[in-house]
Amino acid sequence: MQVSDEIRERRERVFLILAGFFLCAMTMLNIIGITRFVQIGPMALAVGVLPYPLTFLCTDLVSELYGRARANFLVTVGLMLNGFIILTMWIGNLMPSADVQPPWQLIQLAEDIALPNGDMASHSVELYSLLYATTSGAVLASMIAYIAAQYCDVYLFHFWKRLTKGKHLWLRNNGSTLISQGVDSFMVIVVTFGAQFIAGAMTGGALLVLMASNYIFKLCVAMADTLPFYAGVHYLKRYLAFSDEEMARHI
Repeated sequence: MQVSDEIRERRERVFLILAGFFLCAMTMLNIIGITRFVQIGPMALAVGVLPYPLTFLCTDLVSELYGRARANFLVTVGLMLNGFIILTMWIGNLMPSADVQPPWQLIQLAEDIALPNGDMASHSVELYSLLYATTSGAVLASMIAYIAAQYCDVYLFHFWKRLTKGKHLWLRNNGSTLISQGVDSFMVIVVTFGAQFIAGAMTGGALLVLMASNYIFKLCVAMADTLPFYAGVHYLKRYLAFSDEEMARHI
């Protein structure tokens, strides 16, 4: 089936929007990471986790509308951005500070503190050093979890789609996301805080609380995004003029 230039342009624009939200949410996780923990009811969450479940909605929409190859391409681009973030932060940390610093460059400390990367800070700590210490390890952890969870999500989405022969949107949306979110929650907490647990700085109970909080939050968001997923597929399928024949090729 031939599509007009207008429809082709629509499809590329929508893909760009979905990719933009995916990459933005992923980047926010890496940049703000564990710089702050927030309390949502009984759950203690790293603030960077808040936008992350949106990535799974984006990959599910891309998988459904554009197919597995496009979804895997998007995940691969995200992986490359993760590497770029780590490289930029590492280079920035290696470079010497300028002689003249703005007043907010140094944070004065009341007592010595141990930074998340194991360094000790006394009297004062450079703002960038603090951000680097709290995010560099989290970025590495999220990168490992990202590889496992996102590719798992795309694979499971199409597994359920083939199994149900393209029926039951809710099953492939929730079935893929719930499992991949569990993989992500487990791996990112273990990699980020595993060293502190081994060193005795964090108890196993605290580690389990963080895992459970992360997963419960992502579970709730995954269940809540079922309706937006249905609405997105229903509207975008018509707006982008995807035929049943084209959609069948994605199974």
